[in-house]
Amino acid sequence: MKKLKAGIIGTGNIGCDLLAKIQKSNELECTLFMGRNLNSKGMEFANRLGVKITDKSIEALIDNPKLCDIVFDATTASAHYKHAEILKKLNKFTIDLTPSLLGKMCIPIVNGMECIKETNINMVTCGGQATIPIISAVNSMIPDIDYIETVTSISADSAGPGTRANIDEFTQTTKASILNFSKTKEAKAIIILNPASPPPINA
Repeated sequence: MKKLKAGIIGTGNIGCDLLAKIQKSNELECTLFMGRNLNSKGMEFANRLGVKITDKSIEALIDNPKLCDIVFDATTASAHYKHAEILKKLNKFTIDLTPSLLGKMCIPIVNGMECIKETNINMVTCGGQATIPIISAVNSMIPDIDYIETVTSISADSAGPGTRANIDEFTQTTKASILNFSKTKEAKAIIILNPASPPPINA
């Protein structure tokens, strides 16, 4: 089966984690890793894997749209506001990994099939992906919950500059997803950057 050509915008921790997963995929291949600094750790990581890299970021895709069929945006919410317009004009299916809330909120296990025909889907937040399936299941049995609060924790070492710049967007987007996928009237989302050393490892 021919693999879909995927582009990744953003060469930080999230972009690199995604790249590592795509390298193992039977459906996708990363044909362009887009950033601004060829000397960054992310760029060096992609280069070692033999993936095509560019320091022109999304401009590289504007110059050659055929390089990618699908684009993952792993930058920041503020950057995605600009990227979304460009990717729409390029007619690229976009998976937004930032908490921008521009596209349709997607929690695959809950509403994945509803998102297939969208052109831009928003993966909410890592906290949303971890908690919304649980909230949805509980809410289906107990529909009259008045208030839901989530507290998520990640290792401080795993929170790069992009994640740290999006802390406010993270909490607001996670809250919006709770309200969207449940029947509760009030919600709150909290994130903790755990400074423990050595850092905690999720099972």
